[in-house]
Amino acid sequence: MFTLIYEFKLKPTSAQITIFEGWLEQCRRVYNYALTERKDWVNSRKSPVNACSIKREYIIPADKEAPNYNSQAVALTQAKKNIPALKQVHSQVLQQTLKRLQLAFEGMWKNGRGFPRYKKVGRMRSFVFPSMGIEPIQGNYIKLPKIGLVKLNQSRPIPDDALIKQARIVKRASGWYVQLTLQWKVDVPEVNPTGTSIGIDVGISHFVAVSNGQLFPNPKPFKRLESKLKSLQRKVANKRFGSNNRAKAQAKVARLHERITNTRKNYHWELAHKLCDWADMIFAEQLNLKGLGRGFLAKHCLDAGWGQFLDILSQCCFKRGKYFQKVPAAGTSQTCPKCLKETGKKKLSQRVHKCQHCGYTANRDVAAAQVVEIRGRTAVGHTVVKLSEGKGHVHRRR
Repeated sequence: MFTLIYEFKLKPTSAQITIFEGWLEQCRRVYNYALTERKDWVNSRKSPVNACSIKREYIIPADKEAPNYNSQAVALTQAKKNIPALKQVHSQVLQQTLKRLQLAFEGMWKNGRGFPRYKKVGRMRSFVFPSMGIEPIQGNYIKLPKIGLVKLNQSRPIPDDALIKQARIVKRASGWYVQLTLQWKVDVPEVNPTGTSIGIDVGISHFVAVSNGQLFPNPKPFKRLESKLKSLQRKVANKRFGSNNRAKAQAKVARLHERITNTRKNYHWELAHKLCDWADMIFAEQLNLKGLGRGFLAKHCLDAGWGQFLDILSQCCFKRGKYFQKVPAAGTSQTCPKCLKETGKKKLSQRVHKCQHCGYTANRDVAAAQVVEIRGRTAVGHTVVKLSEGKGHVHRRR
């Protein structure tokens, strides 16, 4: 079983847009109310045994269990009897909103994320239909539960034997979109680490340096449009809060942010396909992206989007039957790719690699990419030997 996510742009009517907007607002209110219940329970457990603050603490019985998805789903069913606006929304859509809050708390407990926050007006931008009916795609329309047929721009065909499991309606600055989750019964063959190989090194001056000597420029989509973004944000600040002119100015800022995002993602996909054309095995560095996003070059690192590019490259290799693997990044710029000896630390301004042991000279980023390729081929070679001896296994990124 293989899972796919297809995204298509919707062309809803004005009445359907009103329904979408109303559902998003009700989902936002349900989310905030459920979050308030959980915060009240947490605050009630912070008060001392012999005292209780009337400003920040809440009196909740000691034997009352912490709110969770199950208890809040039961309360939601009772609330729908008293609140007519909730009856207009599909019941499973509201339940998925509570699951969304549950996942936010699980992310806080397991992954160390921050405490979930309230969503302001307009911050809820999507809702989910967890199950779709039989044959939801009918020509150029998609049949949504309790809404009906909505026109969509089907940019690519859906596999005939794929089953549509759920649909997520997403609101963006450029319009409304639907993300379809498909289950496809197809056998995906294992990709063997054989054939030609390349190593890549990501950077700021050059976005990607390839071990074969090719250098790809950094498009810097945010840096290129930063001045225009500042101008639009200044106009938003000058508009009266809550006015229509402020909303229009905010829409322009959102459209520019989406343009930056699309420009970056399009460049990443084009580059990923070009790299897949050159080799059967691609090796990249295992970077500490969270740490790079907090350094003194954080804005430039985030503008480049290395994490998104490596994910896209992994997906592209998987689709095209190429082998992709990450290798340790420590010391790649301090190792000579020819003699494999340490050359010492280099300043960021030093862009040429020159080995004092063997005299090998090359671009600094290209030399690092060559070291990455050597480490990748070595890792694959050791893994294959261990596998032939029956002493190990192959760990492959999927």
